[in-house]
Amino acid sequence: MTDGYRIVIPARMAAQRLPGKPLLTINGRFLVEHVYRRAMKSSAQAIVIATDSAEIRDAAISFGAQAVMTSAQHESGSDRIAECLDILGWADETLVVNLQGDEPLMPEACLDQVAGILHTCPDVDVASLYWPIESASAVNDSNVVKVVTDQRGNALYFSRSVIPYPRGLSVSSAMADGAAWNRHIGLYAYRAGALRAFTRLPVSPLERLEKLEQLRFLEAGKVIRLEPACSFIPPGVDTPADLDRVKNLISGAIG
Repeated sequence: MTDGYRIVIPARMAAQRLPGKPLLTINGRFLVEHVYRRAMKSSAQAIVIATDSAEIRDAAISFGAQAVMTSAQHESGSDRIAECLDILGWADETLVVNLQGDEPLMPEACLDQVAGILHTCPDVDVASLYWPIESASAVNDSNVVKVVTDQRGNALYFSRSVIPYPRGLSVSSAMADGAAWNRHIGLYAYRAGALRAFTRLPVSPLERLEKLEQLRFLEAGKVIRLEPACSFIPPGVDTPADLDRVKNLISGAIG
């Protein structure tokens, strides 16, 4: 657990699979409010919602959150966060956690954990988490992003493909023999200066192929340090079915 870091929650209305997602309600509260309340349980010294929507800004203000208006032209949450920290004048050494606005079940311990990696590793610019994959079907699923690290926990590569590839074996046979795969979790902590530099780089060739933004960091020679998440992180909300699942989970927790 660490203090001295800040959380930015990027949120926009134009999600393709679930338009208006941040302002959908669960138990009488906006989805983005549930995310904000999760962040409030962490040890972060500041929490900001970065958006291009006046509706989201007004909703954030209504439940007591700080909101920053950013450009509607951003292609990623990373770009939105970079503009937000520039607007707020945060120094390059500031530790910033990117908490997506559709992650209402994010354990607060994981927020502290990912920031803590940077707190204890001054030579690392970016930190993230992973979780063991338990099924062969998930390993083979291109929607599940796999990560391979070195012995220090530095990312060697991220891919939608099966990495490492079990030559001569099926994934299930390799798992039975003790092989293991790790699923990357898209929770990031950055030093503000590293994020600023990242957003000035063009989209890299590997990033374009895999549609994975973190590969731009690796191709630029940056280090991404990862740890196994200290707590299971449930999936976020991308579809109506996800919303129903989260409603049931939150209702059960409250009940």
